[in-house]
Formats: sequence, C-alpha cells, structure tokens
Amino acid sequence: MLLEVSPAVATTVAESEAARVAVDNALVSRIERIVRCRTGGRIRDLRVDVTEENVVISGVATTYYAKQLVTHAALDEIPGRMLTNAIEVQ
Repeated sequence: MLLEVSPAVATTVAESEAARVAVDNALVSRIERIVRCRTGGRIRDLRVDVTEENVVISGVATTYYAKQLVTHAALDEIPGRMLTNAIEVQ
C-alpha cells in the first residue's frame, strides 16, 4: 500500500530538511572555528559531525590538555546535545 503525500506537504518537508541541514552546517562551522581558536590550532585533521542529538569531534592532538580544551569549547556551543570527543592523543 502506497501512501500519497500532497505536493504542499512534500515541499514543506523538503524545506524543513533543508533548514535543518543549514543549521547543522552552521553549527559545524562554528564548532570548528571555536575549537581552532581555543586550542591555538593544536588539533590536526579536525572533523565535526552533527546529528539531531549528538556531536562527534575527531582529530589528532599531541596532549590530553588540548583534547580537554576541545571538550570545553564544544560544550559551550551545543546545549541539549551529547558530545563525543574522539580526539586521538599521540
């Protein structure tokens, strides 16, 4: 059984999804910028992945202190979301 969706509903859903993606991309950019600023660029291969409920930050740091700075920088920007700091210390 196929469920038919009116064009107006489909458009609204598509616009809502596009708005969510734009917000997520803005959040990723903001987190990347703040992490780089607060860590003085000490994180190599920085990557930020955002979902509705989670933020995962990965990359490589040379100290645990730099990894801790990442956590504190990101937590200020993501109220209501879980943070996973997957920064590898080498």
